[in-house]
Amino acid sequence: MTETSESSATQQFWEEFYRDRDQVWSGNPNPLLVREVAALTPGSALDLGCGEGGDAIWLAGQGWRVTAVDVSATALRRAAGHARDAGVEDRIVWAEHDLTQSFPGGSFDLVSAQFFHSPVAQADERTEVLRRSAAAVTPGGVLLIAGHAGWPSFVHEHEAPFDVHFPTIAEVVDGLGLDKETWQVETADEVERDVTGPDGQVGRRTDSVVRIRRRR
Repeated sequence: MTETSESSATQQFWEEFYRDRDQVWSGNPNPLLVREVAALTPGSALDLGCGEGGDAIWLAGQGWRVTAVDVSATALRRAAGHARDAGVEDRIVWAEHDLTQSFPGGSFDLVSAQFFHSPVAQADERTEVLRRSAAAVTPGGVLLIAGHAGWPSFVHEHEAPFDVHFPTIAEVVDGLGLDKETWQVETADEVERDVTGPDGQVGRRTDSVVRIRRRR
């Protein structure tokens, strides 16, 4: 099942991004999602910026009921096809949203924002979306945010393909403006990994992950 929202400039950008390639992502779940979620009891999950569905399909395979959101209709069509192939299509609702303009309703045991970066969104828009994400977490549930901490080692700042701010862990947590009596930070890590660039460049990249549990 797929929900839709109105078109936007952001949607146009990401539609072109996906239409230019037959496949963008590997189809595998993000390792930080797996690391942080594998031991959790499955419930309802919201996957923000789901792309071609790798995370949503993995979550559904683990027993989660998933609402998977992206701004690109092309990405969502591909994701739905992959979910059918994996036999988990009945556990996922695909929802088309520009999250700076609209947000799916409901509350969730897990809200996941994996590498939620965009060259066509301002930093304050990203922060506002993440605040709305926190508001969608049920008591006892988890907000999981993973992101890049910077460009790969083989990309110099002046050579970056687009201008984007990679927030620090402190900026992510502070930007949420969460009540410390209500929320508990369970994970706040930086993880370095090997990466290979589109032209075969080999280097390292640092990612950050924040897992926060809503106590009540």
